[in-house]
Formats: sequence, C-alpha cells, structure tokens
Amino acid sequence: MRLDAVISDAVSRLSGCSDSACLDAEILLCQTINVPRSYLFAHPEDVLDELMRNQFEARLQRRISGEPISYITGTQEFWSHDFLVSPATLVPRPETELLVELALREIPRKSEWQILDLGTGSGAIAISIAAERLRSQVTATDISPDALAIARENGRQAELSNLVFLAGSWTAPVTGKLFDVIVSNPPYVAEGDAALAALQYEPKKALISGMDGLDDIRILARDCADILTQDGWLMMEHGINQADDVANILKAESWTDIMCHNDLSGRPRVTVARGSGK
Repeated sequence: MRLDAVISDAVSRLSGCSDSACLDAEILLCQTINVPRSYLFAHPEDVLDELMRNQFEARLQRRISGEPISYITGTQEFWSHDFLVSPATLVPRPETELLVELALREIPRKSEWQILDLGTGSGAIAISIAAERLRSQVTATDISPDALAIARENGRQAELSNLVFLAGSWTAPVTGKLFDVIVSNPPYVAEGDAALAALQYEPKKALISGMDGLDDIRILARDCADILTQDGWLMMEHGINQADDVANILKAESWTDIMCHNDLSGRPRVTVARGSGK
C-alpha cells in the first residue's frame, strides 16, 4: 500500500478518537519507517511492505484504543526539547510551559540560585530551567523510582552539570536545604473526576490528590516555606477551577503576594506566592 493511502486509511480510523488524526498517523508512520515527516510529503508513492505495515498497524491500534501518542513513540516535545516519557510519567503538556516561563522571569540569567522542582516526573520542567540558567543549581525530586529513572536519562541526554535528581516524597529529600524558587506540577485531579476516563494510561499517583484534588497542594503550602530563602517564590500548577481554593490554602499558611497566572488559552493555570523564608 502506498504511504499516502496508509495515512488516509489511518486518518479515517483515528477520526473518532483523536483531535489530531492526521498528525498522529504521520508521526506513527514516521516512527515505523524511521523517516522525517517531510519524507512522507516528498515520497507519497512509496510502498509500505508487509512487515512495516504490521508494525504500523500495531502502533495504530494502540492509538485507537486511547493510548497517548507520546507513550507509543516514547517521546514528547516540551520547551523546544524532546523528552523521553513512559507510563511511569505524565506526558508533559504545553500549558505546563507557563510554569517554566514564570520561574525564568524570576531567576536572573547570571544568578547562582538554588531551584527546586518537586514531583519532577519526566524531568521536563527541571531540565528546561537548568538549560536556561546554567549558573543556577536545579534539584528535582520524585517519589517514583520508575519516573526518576526516566528523568535521570533525560538529564543525561541533556548533558547538564547543574542538575541533580533525588528520590523521596515532596520536600523530604531536601530537608535542611534552602531554595530561591520552588516549582511543582503536583497531582491535582479529584477522586472520581470524569476527566480521569481520558487519562487512563497515565499514572494515577501523578494525577489524583484526594477527594477535592488539593491534598498535595496543601502539603506543599504547609512545608515549602521551611526550605525557601527570604522572599523566595513557590510556583504551583493546578486545575483551571482551583485558583480560588489554592489561594485560600496559601493564605491559611501565611503566604503573601499570591497571584494566579493564565495559560495561553486564558485559563487559570499557575499560582505563585512568596514565603517569609529563612
């Protein structure tokens, strides 16, 4: 079957389960035959042999079943870098780039600050910041050994000397240390949330945080002030309907300068706050 016919057939089959059926089909086909997307446009008449057809079909069936394409390909683009991902990590999403952007606004370019990423997952946030602020030291923690293995491999591939990964729950691995900026994309989905049906392939421990989705944010609000420098920043991603609740949680823990920032779609996405610090 010609490549253009393979894509056309795949798009038809993906149309009911993907908002980007054509792109998905092209990405899966490129991975199967190990070519860039430009090759598909330049050589639509090439024929896919039976072995490659079977391999493509296996990938296509995974996507039709709802598996994120990033898990099928094993990579996801974030902040202009390609990161390894696996079912042990969340797929880094474009809206999370706001967290990186806000952190970089506060970290002077030539500073030697201490930065902390809590619940790093694939390491995308920590690595993106470390790559932009080479004089600052970035520490990233995660409780999942499997996620940390992915993060460390991403860090190795990035070849950064200002980055370290530590195993443990939230601030436990860095007790007694001080940081100028703390960032986190913690779990914030409520138990029983209908949105979980569309996230069946992603790790539930990285998504669900109690009955209202705010249990882990409460932990961060309670514990992070103890490891922040004077006037240091805490920055947390959260759900689009949680901004008021997050602000109230922070106020109850005596945080100040609390402000929520919208993502590119205009939805409340990241709340920042200052602590009294040490």
